Amino acid sequence: MSTNQSNNADWIARDLAVLWHPCTQMRDHPHPIPLLPIVSAQGCWLQDADGKRYLDAISSWWVTLFGHSNPAISAAIAEQAARLDHVLMAGFGHPPAVQLAERLLAMVGEPMRRVFFAEAGSAAIEIALKLSFHYWRNVGQPKRKRFLVLDQGYHGETIGALSLTSVSLYRDTYGELLLEPLFALSPDSRLAEPGESAADYALRCADQLEALLADNDGEVCAVVLEPLVQCAGGMAMYPASYLRAVRAVCDRQQVHLIADEIAVGLGRTGTLLACDQAQIRPDILCIGKGLSGGTLPLAAVLAPESIYQSFLGEYGSGKAFLHSHSYTGFAIGCAAALATMDLLEAAQQGLPQRGERLGQALSELADHAHTRHYRRSGLIAAVDMVCANGQPFPAEQRRGLAVYRHALQSGVVLRPLGDTVYAFPPLSISDDEIDTLAQVALESVHAATR
Repeated sequence: MSTNQSNNADWIARDLAVLWHPCTQMRDHPHPIPLLPIVSAQGCWLQDADGKRYLDAISSWWVTLFGHSNPAISAAIAEQAARLDHVLMAGFGHPPAVQLAERLLAMVGEPMRRVFFAEAGSAAIEIALKLSFHYWRNVGQPKRKRFLVLDQGYHGETIGALSLTSVSLYRDTYGELLLEPLFALSPDSRLAEPGESAADYALRCADQLEALLADNDGEVCAVVLEPLVQCAGGMAMYPASYLRAVRAVCDRQQVHLIADEIAVGLGRTGTLLACDQAQIRPDILCIGKGLSGGTLPLAAVLAPESIYQSFLGEYGSGKAFLHSHSYTGFAIGCAAALATMDLLEAAQQGLPQRGERLGQALSELADHAHTRHYRRSGLIAAVDMVCANGQPFPAEQRRGLAVYRHALQSGVVLRPLGDTVYAFPPLSISDDEIDTLAQVALESVHAATR
């Protein structure tokens, strides 16, 4: 049975007979959550087996940077696949990996001098944690074994990465397997006290973070955070001043700052890196998701020369970084990323205007009777649905699911985080597509809260 001859019902039945989907209670399929068999995609649009099109307003879990099936990226993949698909990077190298590392280092600038490739964001976080821990061991500070992270943060699903979240939905089941980090207050601007500005609250959080480090002096390897937007934590947003304050704290307390820009980097917040808005650089930087334009799993960890040098030593010294995955720096993924970098460089001047256009289109959501805390950072926008008295809806009512279902019927993919409705579209989204997204979002929130 070919794809062209099968309809949605055929593919749904076959899917549910063999597949186990991620982040899903499978009993919810196909009811109350519809399962969509997507057979093709172009630009910002997905198409199912019945021929219906859907605007991908969440970039397929935040990965699609310049639309689906982008011609430039697709051509780069095909050309590279015909020349060299993959070769191990232990003792070998290849031009696409070298060229991509050079491009990333030129984009980020000092102090970054070295690039370690990974297949996905969680793997990049694991690498960053191991680099920081191993660095301190290499320089004679083996008592540093803990990490400090932000409440509401999220950094992935592998054991080390999962350890860095306090979000009970992700952490509770596996708690006995996980590391025990220190949790600092989230600088989420929604948590400011009445009369307290977002900036003042952020600085209060930075002070609390420094106190935690001081209380655990000599025991912490690094502070790990998502710059500007804590995505899976409900699209929590905070001012760039917090990043500057934490950078200064890490310098004073002599711990690494690890920036997880896997979701928020590469133009998503209106600048190439979210850290750019604070004019700071971390000690270790993780980039992923959109790095290949959303076509192939690829991530990168950037580090300064000082960290790299600490791993050099005689054979058997225990200093070498032995982390290895079979597909590290695979050539086709690097070629896709190089094409993506070309597109990003061409688009970067227009990113602030794209974000403002999205904000204007979604502004009516801020005034809806059942929303609060409308917020935006670049091309990431979010709002929380609430009862008439301003309190959250009971979780069992699943208002976010109602938004999702209504939006799908209207041809737009919106996938709320609980009752937080957000837009996270490709950077290449057009004005007309933004208007469609905004109109359907407003109608869906209204339908879900009436």
